[in-house]
Amino acid sequence: GGDSSSVEDQLNDVRQIQATSLAFAAILADGTVIAWGNPSAGGDCSAVRDRLTNVQQVQATYWAFAALLADGSVITWGNPQNGGDSACVQDRLTNVKQIHATRTAFAAILADGSVVSWGDPAAGGSQFSRTG
Repeated sequence: GGDSSSVEDQLNDVRQIQATSLAFAAILADGTVIAWGNPSAGGDCSAVRDRLTNVQQVQATYWAFAALLADGSVITWGNPQNGGDSACVQDRLTNVKQIHATRTAFAAILADGSVVSWGDPAAGGSQFSRTG
């Protein structure tokens, strides 16, 4: 992640930067995201780039990123076992207010106070939701 030369010309009007172990993700003022670094650790967001609009927050595990969009949905990328694949809970990731992370799992707090977690089960990524 230390070499940003491939995206240097795109890193303007940066609002927030978040890091995994080997990659960075920056939210730009227009709500889009630029990622760089090791692709296995989230340094390549090209597979989800078209959905990374109106991003409000980016959170990171050690190997993956999760972006909270203005509409309360979540987009993830990076290592699938460490939270980069949220497909098993994607239908529950609506009305998200906050995202938090452990080293290898994410948890999202929903508007109704419930929590949805995904990623490594040993790190809290239980792959199901709980009402809080």
